[in-house]
Amino acid sequence: MCGIIGYTGSEDVKEILLDALELLEYRGYDSAGIALSDRAGVRMFKCAGRVSDLRNVCRRETSGTETVPGEPARSDGSAERRVQCGIGHTRWATHGGVSDANAHPHQVGKVTLVHNGIIENYRELIEDYDLGGSLVSDTDTEVVAALLNRFYEGNPQEAIRKTVSRLRGTFALVVMFEDHCGAIYTTRNVSPVVATLCEQGAMLASDLTALCRFTGRYFVVPEYHILELREDAVRLTDFDGNETEPEYFTVNWELNSAGKNGYPFYMEKEIMEQPQAIADTMEERVRGGLPDFSADGVPDTLFTDCERICVIACGTARHAGLVAQALVKSILHMHIEVEMASEFMYSDPVIDEKTLVLAVSQSGETIDTLEAVKYARRRGAKCLSIINVRGSSIARESDYVLYTNAGPEIAVASTKAYTTQLVIFYLIVARMALLRGVFTTEETQSYIRELQRTPDTIKEVLGKRRDIHVVAGKLLAAKDLFMVGRGLDYSILLEGSLKLKEVSYIHSEAYASGELKHGPIALITQDTPVVAAVTQEKLMSKELSNIREVRSRGADVVIFIKESIAGNLAEEYELITLPDMRDEFMVMPASAALQLLAYYVSSDKGFDVDKPRNLAKVVTVE
Repeated sequence: MCGIIGYTGSEDVKEILLDALELLEYRGYDSAGIALSDRAGVRMFKCAGRVSDLRNVCRRETSGTETVPGEPARSDGSAERRVQCGIGHTRWATHGGVSDANAHPHQVGKVTLVHNGIIENYRELIEDYDLGGSLVSDTDTEVVAALLNRFYEGNPQEAIRKTVSRLRGTFALVVMFEDHCGAIYTTRNVSPVVATLCEQGAMLASDLTALCRFTGRYFVVPEYHILELREDAVRLTDFDGNETEPEYFTVNWELNSAGKNGYPFYMEKEIMEQPQAIADTMEERVRGGLPDFSADGVPDTLFTDCERICVIACGTARHAGLVAQALVKSILHMHIEVEMASEFMYSDPVIDEKTLVLAVSQSGETIDTLEAVKYARRRGAKCLSIINVRGSSIARESDYVLYTNAGPEIAVASTKAYTTQLVIFYLIVARMALLRGVFTTEETQSYIRELQRTPDTIKEVLGKRRDIHVVAGKLLAAKDLFMVGRGLDYSILLEGSLKLKEVSYIHSEAYASGELKHGPIALITQDTPVVAAVTQEKLMSKELSNIREVRSRGADVVIFIKESIAGNLAEEYELITLPDMRDEFMVMPASAALQLLAYYVSSDKGFDVDKPRNLAKVVTVE
């Protein structure tokens, strides 16, 4: 869940590391640090807090008359200590609290190290190798640094192999050795590392977003391999010392697409990018007006030979799966379950060779989903993953992959990744309906034409930003907020409620409207804000009845409603009208509207929208 960066090259090492850490900060922002290496040794700068705080520490500790590592030669002609390489880290605390001492990097003897993951046997290692006297932090990471230093006798690869053989858990280790100046070493188990060699030098990171401003090519470091980075070369070997050629992937993102492009927050930028992201996701998957996955290498037999479907996902991705569940039931009339990936293996799931598993993850590195995929495949199921990052761990573990083409998503709260996941689900359902004889060719083409309207309808929603902003302003003082809807509207609101919780810290709960009288209506008090979604024409009368029930208890109600069914409700309620689509597609414009609502509540409250407290973008530890 932490962010890792390493760089060796001719550019300003310190600034490259700091800039990269800002892009990776969504992976953890409890503390941050960098280590810079030159022929005189290693210098570390780290602190609890954000990367902006780390910049101040670097500025303060390198001010005065001394030469600043990584900066140009001084005008007085004095010799410069040229920084040759460096590593950096943003931390999401697991072992040990948030403090300067617990911030990475950690240095023991000749070893300087950053780490992502959890070392499960770190206490045993302290006792077995009598490491306690060399430790100054409470982290499992420093234990690894101390053990690596214990084994180090001048050969980095041998020391790494010995150390890893003693570790139990998940890890991505990035290491500099004091007497191997200019070189960075990394190895991993589960926790991701990507790397590249480009004009500026050699780089590695926990996330592609830190690299994509420099290059359009990268490779994933295989598990239990050792990668050595030098300014003009990379060397990849397995643990037997055999050299391996990296498998490069091509980034389909603009090299500057990880920036804010003038928006105050990434979340707003990513909400606004949804029409294009959705169009890009559909572009090569519609041929002759029909859904087509041949370019993705997904065979039709995957959809015809299965008897049941199981969606495995966490958080927002799971909410996308709940929409898929409604579509599969209503259109395909198939058995489908949506499982929390974190609970999947422990709930005795019914999985066999007739089960199609759909695994959903923006990053492709979500540890719970990754382990669930491995489990399902061991049980004989075929797995099709819906992922945004090429070459990611879940993608490599799956039988087939559909990439969402959303581009980099930096804000912790997912927006465009969610709607592009929905698009993939709609395409899958359409393909299955056609293949299984549920839809005729003409019905499938009609369905796809409606799906292709989605970018334009979302643009219409984004054009109503000011109206949604006004509504958001009325929620700023709320401590509790409830969302109500039926059918697909309930699925929409589960995600809308999560967005509000994530970024505004308002206690928000979504309820199926029909369940209100079975308990939740007891929570409705005078002036309690209630957000309702009314987008399903066949359920409109029942939904309005439930809305009147909460209104009669004194609740302040705002309704997100399909425009064609709004009628004269504006005389009774505060409305945000949504552009018309067929009922089963109203999820798309409604989702964008609820994203904007959460965004404006958070930004108007003065919060850092992109980095909500206690959360990280990519969950790589269980």
